[in-house]
Amino acid sequence: MKDEAKSRKSALREHLKVSILTLRLRPGADLDEAHLSDEFGLSRTPLREVFRQLAGEGYLDLRTNRSARVSEMSYTTLRDFFLAAPMVYGAILRLAALNATNARINDLKEAQQAFKAALRSGSGEDRALANNRFHDVTGEMSGNVYLLPSFNRLLIDHARIGMTFYRPQTGEMSENLSLASQQHDAIIAAIEARDEAAAAQLAEDHWNLSRDQIELFVMPDALDVPMGVPPLSKPA
Repeated sequence: MKDEAKSRKSALREHLKVSILTLRLRPGADLDEAHLSDEFGLSRTPLREVFRQLAGEGYLDLRTNRSARVSEMSYTTLRDFFLAAPMVYGAILRLAALNATNARINDLKEAQQAFKAALRSGSGEDRALANNRFHDVTGEMSGNVYLLPSFNRLLIDHARIGMTFYRPQTGEMSENLSLASQQHDAIIAAIEARDEAAAAQLAEDHWNLSRDQIELFVMPDALDVPMGVPPLSKPA
């Protein structure tokens, strides 16, 4: 009975994580606790245990006497994301190159093979999740208990606001996906060689590759107009 309850909690946890990362559950959305309780066969207590765990990881916000909701992506959080991501990604890959074990390197290679398979025949969601797993492994490699929570929180929003990157709409965006895969291979090689400087530089290169597409989520082209000029104004 305990094993069954544990399995149901694990299934709920995975369902919510995937739904949040792929925007099936939008930022700020309230969770329907009654529906989730019925769907996964869990009472309120184990349901809330899962919510507390995911809140601690940055997926959910818990509010007193109100339903749990998906963590927001406000102007402040997006600003903080763009400021922190390059620094944290660089530090993670530098530490990964220093601390990686052969077993973890094999895990990273398997994650990369899954990412390549998703690029060939997967959906945008498949690609985003496979990319998230690749970087999740690098975080595990870093072995830093202080840095890892921040990195994991960044990965949540990177997956959410990076969905445009994994649904390419132009030839250039498709080429960027191919280049991203090549950079993954280079990251593996740098880590395997224990070359921390190369790994840190690749983190910056990899960030710069996806940054423009990520910014489309924040500021779509249609909104990028001069101050005071109505978007639909006509010449006199």
